[in-house]
Amino acid sequence: MHPYQAAPPAQERSTADDALQVRGWATLYRLFDVGYEIRLDETLALVAEQAPERVRPVRGEAQAIHIPNPPITLSLGSERLVVDGHRYDVEVSARIFDFGVVSMRMRVLAPNELSWAEFTDFGNRVDASPATDQVLNTHLDQLVARLAPAVDRLGVAQISEDYVVYRIASLRDRSGAPVVPAEALRDADVVPLLLNERRMLSSDARKELLPHRFSYYADDLAMLTWDNALIVDPIPDEETDIQYVLEFANAQLLELRYYDALLDAELPRMYDRIDAARGGGIRPFLNLRLRHLLGRLQKTVADSTEIVERVENSFKVTDDVYLARVYSAALEIFRGRAWRSGIDRKLSIVRETYGMLNDESQAARSEALELAIVLLIILEIVLAFFR
Repeated sequence: MHPYQAAPPAQERSTADDALQVRGWATLYRLFDVGYEIRLDETLALVAEQAPERVRPVRGEAQAIHIPNPPITLSLGSERLVVDGHRYDVEVSARIFDFGVVSMRMRVLAPNELSWAEFTDFGNRVDASPATDQVLNTHLDQLVARLAPAVDRLGVAQISEDYVVYRIASLRDRSGAPVVPAEALRDADVVPLLLNERRMLSSDARKELLPHRFSYYADDLAMLTWDNALIVDPIPDEETDIQYVLEFANAQLLELRYYDALLDAELPRMYDRIDAARGGGIRPFLNLRLRHLLGRLQKTVADSTEIVERVENSFKVTDDVYLARVYSAALEIFRGRAWRSGIDRKLSIVRETYGMLNDESQAARSEALELAIVLLIILEIVLAFFR
């Protein structure tokens, strides 16, 4: 039997549904590539009336994290969201990264204090609602129009990233006493919220799908997956440092995915252009037809290499601290190394093709020079004959 088909023991089923009381919210992230680069200094002037901020992680250990050009965060106002007949007050904001990414965020407050089962239903309902995308897309269009003067090669890409962070500020038992989240919330309890699975998963499946649990203090907890995260933190701040790190990792993932797709589309077009350049005509003049193609390939390599390097250097960890481990786990979940490896492999193909075409162009140039010399000799002979 496949290990994922093993039935879990009855005692491993969730016991948190009715035993825990939760106060919290969900923050939905929709990240978009809107251009090659966003000049943040100019952006600050364009959105000055919205009191933009350039925040960094505030924990003491955050000094081990180096962010050369911190993103800009700004509030976009409040909205009323209606999901399946439920009305929620939401706060919309955005975070703008210099490497061309805009992260749209919607913070949806859960009504009052809920049981764990009710909070799970709330999270699943909000995450699946198309109404959230409608609100965020409207704000995105308005924001991009304002940022246009500060964006190089403006254009919203088709590829985007979605992520949800479920934030719990208060976790209590039925008597009202605070509980230790790492002990109160087991993998079986969070499966319906983080994996949206109503059937109980086997212990092997839970170990593989929920391997990343982090706690720094006794009263906090962070659990990460590909699509979302659960953060329990009693500090009543709107955003935790872990959320900041996860958003940054998602922005980097988006850029890697975007340039991977860009190179995927470019390679077949490159081969078609090579065939077109080689087809027909006299070989000594092939250099003229290849010159434009070589310039295009060189620009593709330069742009892709520059943006990928800028993305990776935008967030550097200099020490193995708690936030660094969370960041590394997020990159592992998002398969950041695999995306980067794919980009490097495709850039290598482009570079090898460039080298091959450049050699061919040089050979064609030499043939053209030899042909010119032969023609000059023939001309000299003809002129001498007529004289």
